[in-house]
Amino acid sequence: MKKIVDTIRNIWRIEDLRNRILTTLLFITIYRFGSFVVLPGIDPERLQQLQKQTSEGLMSLLEAFSGGAFSNASIFALGIIPYITASIVIQLLAVAVPYFQKMQREGESGRRKINQYTRWLTIAILLFQAPTYLINLKAQTAGSGAFLVGDGFGFMLSSTIILAAGSMFVLWLGERITDKGIGNGVSIIIMIGIIARMPVALVEEFTSALSGAEGGGLIKFLFEIIALLAVMALAILLVKAVRKIPVQYAKRVEGNRQFGGARQYIPLKLFAANVMPIIFAQAIMFVPLTLAQMAGEGSSPALSQFLDNTSVLYNIVFVFLIVAFTYFYTAITLNPIQMAEDMKRNNGFIPGIKPGKSTADYIDNVMTHLTFPGAFFIALIAIMPAFAGAFGINQSFAQFFGGTSLLILVGVVLDTLQQIESHLLVKHYDGLLNSGHVRSRSGNVSAY
Repeated sequence: MKKIVDTIRNIWRIEDLRNRILTTLLFITIYRFGSFVVLPGIDPERLQQLQKQTSEGLMSLLEAFSGGAFSNASIFALGIIPYITASIVIQLLAVAVPYFQKMQREGESGRRKINQYTRWLTIAILLFQAPTYLINLKAQTAGSGAFLVGDGFGFMLSSTIILAAGSMFVLWLGERITDKGIGNGVSIIIMIGIIARMPVALVEEFTSALSGAEGGGLIKFLFEIIALLAVMALAILLVKAVRKIPVQYAKRVEGNRQFGGARQYIPLKLFAANVMPIIFAQAIMFVPLTLAQMAGEGSSPALSQFLDNTSVLYNIVFVFLIVAFTYFYTAITLNPIQMAEDMKRNNGFIPGIKPGKSTADYIDNVMTHLTFPGAFFIALIAIMPAFAGAFGINQSFAQFFGGTSLLILVGVVLDTLQQIESHLLVKHYDGLLNSGHVRSRSGNVSAY
């Protein structure tokens, strides 16, 4: 406990880190306030049907991602999902289209161009999703008098603009968090939306357990909490799991000083792509949801299965997408050829492996063997809410027994803590994740 208190004091002493954390909290507060600002012309007291719709199935995940903004008919109802969808499309184009491949190789200028294209595509997606959301809102509130000023063309046009502007403002908040705050802004916004639903889900599960409707009472609830903590611990272990590849650097003498000769490591993570595959896969799974909403009650049986995140077809497709995106994202984020060239340039080599192509092939082979179990475990955790629901756990609480919610929470929290850790270590303070003082720490140093 004393170490935690000392660490918090050290964080507060570092002006840059303190300002970044306060800036992040400010932007998060703005986002949470905006989630409760209802669209002009909508009566928030008459949205019971919309809230009922988002209490179960795939819609509950959309509700979790938006932090309740979806069911509140908020100006932030569409949240960050359109941007994620646009990012997926652009990254796919970067693999298949030479024009986007060229921009990727242009460095910072190319990255800015790609970001600009992503924003324009986000606006295009919003102009499609916003009317779809309003049509669904109209269907769910039919006869309730929720539309105070009518649902004519003028209202639909103005609400579409407001929803699109709200979503782009959320994106802007995420970018400001990344630049001026701590952690990845988009991921933090998604995480905050998920955390905002957790107290409500916990209270609902506690009330349901005590009611005796499912049996078990308090004992059942305690076992559920223990199981939740165990799943969280497993997720943390898997996210932090790494395969260390030893790298030996040759000695060189410059004047009277000797450089190199130390053994370092390349840490290849089991989840090299972090939470991005599951976020991308979840964004794709919202496409059939949108189609089913547009089709209404007459949608096909196969399409209607995608509305239920506990159905067999939904989970099979979900697992396939996660595995595919894991391989895809790992391939575009980790470049064995570049890693081998960097090592060769710095007089480094893997013991027993020739520098150059042999080193690149070795790293690629290790990554291939890591990616498959990583994709398998992340897919298993992703579908665990379906198993939790089969044991009688409420849908809202079952989401935290794995799936998108848990992996995003674990991944984002660990990434943010690591960034805080780096700020502390730079200032020669003890970190959050490791013990010991940086000046006396002599462990292995990662090469990348």
